[in-house]
Amino acid sequence: MVANKHIWSFSSVGGVKRVNLESALDLKHLDQLDQKLWTALSCPVYGLEIDPRTLELIDTDNDGQIRIPEILKAVKWILERLKNPDIILQKGDSLELSEINDQTEEGKYLLTCAGIILKNLGKPESKSISTEDTSDFKRIFAGTAFNGDGIITTSSSNDSNITKLIEEIMLCFGSIEDRSGSAGITENLIIQFFAACESYFNWQKLASENRDILFPFAENTDAASLLFQALDAKIDDYFLRCKMAAFHPEATNVLNALIERIQQINDKDLSSCMSEIAAYPLSYISANKELVIKKGINPAWENIWLEFAKLVLADKESLTEQDWQIIKEKFEPYLNWKNNKVGAEVEGLGIDRIQEILNSDGKLKLEELLQLDKELEDEANSMIQVDQLLRYRRDLFTLLKNFVTFFDFYTPGAKAIFQAGTLYIDGRSCDLCIKVNDISRHQDMVDSSWMYLTYCECKSKVGSERMIILVAVTSGDINNLIVGRNAVFYDRKGLDWDATIIKIIENPISIRQAFFSPYRKTYRFINKQINKMASSQESKANASLVDSVDSSANNLSSLNPSSPLAPPDPVDVGKYVGIFAAIALALGAIGAALASVVSAFISLLWWQMPLAVAGILLLISTPSMIIAYLKLRTRNLAPILDANGWAINARAIVNIPFGKALTQLAELPQNSKVNMNDPFSKKKRPFLTSFVILLVLALIVFGLLWKFGFLVL
Repeated sequence: MVANKHIWSFSSVGGVKRVNLESALDLKHLDQLDQKLWTALSCPVYGLEIDPRTLELIDTDNDGQIRIPEILKAVKWILERLKNPDIILQKGDSLELSEINDQTEEGKYLLTCAGIILKNLGKPESKSISTEDTSDFKRIFAGTAFNGDGIITTSSSNDSNITKLIEEIMLCFGSIEDRSGSAGITENLIIQFFAACESYFNWQKLASENRDILFPFAENTDAASLLFQALDAKIDDYFLRCKMAAFHPEATNVLNALIERIQQINDKDLSSCMSEIAAYPLSYISANKELVIKKGINPAWENIWLEFAKLVLADKESLTEQDWQIIKEKFEPYLNWKNNKVGAEVEGLGIDRIQEILNSDGKLKLEELLQLDKELEDEANSMIQVDQLLRYRRDLFTLLKNFVTFFDFYTPGAKAIFQAGTLYIDGRSCDLCIKVNDISRHQDMVDSSWMYLTYCECKSKVGSERMIILVAVTSGDINNLIVGRNAVFYDRKGLDWDATIIKIIENPISIRQAFFSPYRKTYRFINKQINKMASSQESKANASLVDSVDSSANNLSSLNPSSPLAPPDPVDVGKYVGIFAAIALALGAIGAALASVVSAFISLLWWQMPLAVAGILLLISTPSMIIAYLKLRTRNLAPILDANGWAINARAIVNIPFGKALTQLAELPQNSKVNMNDPFSKKKRPFLTSFVILLVLALIVFGLLWKFGFLVL
């Protein structure tokens, strides 16, 4: 292993010592930096606030993840193609042509291709090139005959015959869009087209060489074959029924089965019953009967049958089963030939045009055009590399600052590439908002972050797009944060989205919140139990009332005036005495306990009383505060990013001061004037205030008198 002689600079950021990337020299030696010191080991290509096209170029294995070897490869690639690599560390999406390293073959070629791009865009005199120039390939290659993508278009040739041939190929097999945005054809489409032409021509040639066999009815064969296929099963059915009638004469009526079926439709409009009539036999059934051609044919089949007879049966008056078998044998070769048709895609061109295409040198000329296009493949790919160069120059250092270190995340006023925007809710703005790729995976992993998290469903105001974001609330009060609460989310482009909280993962926000947490939970529990008890009692009372009314109604309905009223059930006094005794004992125990507490409190010196109250409060709140302190000092972003497809290699602590920066509370502007005369403020009540003060003083005096023996309880 080569010794690392490069001197690195580190800073303590977020509780972790992270490397500083300060110069191109640092980037040049990045492959020597121990991977254990990288903040991330991999990150997803999509869902980040950085151009996904840039990330796709870095993701050379196209697996949707960017890893350290791909980062190093991208860094090496751009360093070799720039004269002054320090320009990578500067913001900007343009590059002076003079900055391209023309001392290497790759650099020279890139410089030439950059000039071609500017020329194609109508800016041949420009000394710089930008991502706007290179990102739209349709503009770059617009109007070019060849662009190295293996696709030729109608503009690739000035020969009208070749242009027509290209249009015919696209008509038969479709087209593919080339880099200029024009419709064109590829080598594969050309091969398919000419193979189809060859197959179709040979198929038609087989027919012409065997015309007497394949076309027994000359030019009427095709039309007759369609009628034959429609009638085939029906005629077979007719002759089989006639055989059955000969086999069992008494079955004739059953085989015809017409009387009952006609009676079923007799009351209807028969013209609307043709589908039912079509199910009847082709003609009336009798033993070994020939099929009479012009009489007694089922009306639903009559037109088809007469047309078929006209084309096939000539002047025959009737058709025997033997005649029918001969006709079927004549159609068999034609139907077999037709079913084996190949090259149907080009049939619309006509056999004459297909023969003309096969006899021409069109295929050879198309192959020559393809070869001309392929010769520009390297040049075109280099034009794409110019776009890659511009994108790396603009985005690569941003990625490094969010991959090797979390510099942007811990820089005040900046946002990391995983921060999707800002959520405004309940008088605060939350900057740590992350798009969620898989909410089910998220919920399984984010608990260990120890942060107060809300999942929000966001709907775009300008379209139907929806997304889910995870918002970390790291400062302020949480009393008004509930599922269903609405908010507004602004993405990094400044577009606003309607947001709604759909899930909350509770963790401490501050030690002050933790102090009141036990009382808040107790209040919620008591309130919930009271509501539950009240609801239960109300349900019981309503049910009892309904039962009482029903019972009274039943008694009244069955009441006999002559019979005496039944006496009411006797009251079980003993049962109620026991209940009241138990209640009295419970109240006595509670009263005794309260009396002992009050006695102990009053026995304290006057200055000890507030200390006792403070001690009780601390005794209740201290465990919650200690747990909150431990969680707040270990709030970690890493589990959240891991749940989103990252592989975080170091802690990403969000301590209390940093949390206050990520969630900012509403504050009045500096030097604001405030009118304290609130017309809706709570009115003062001097009498009530005076009464409370006098009551407190009386209790204090009473306690002092009892303390010094002037009163005996």
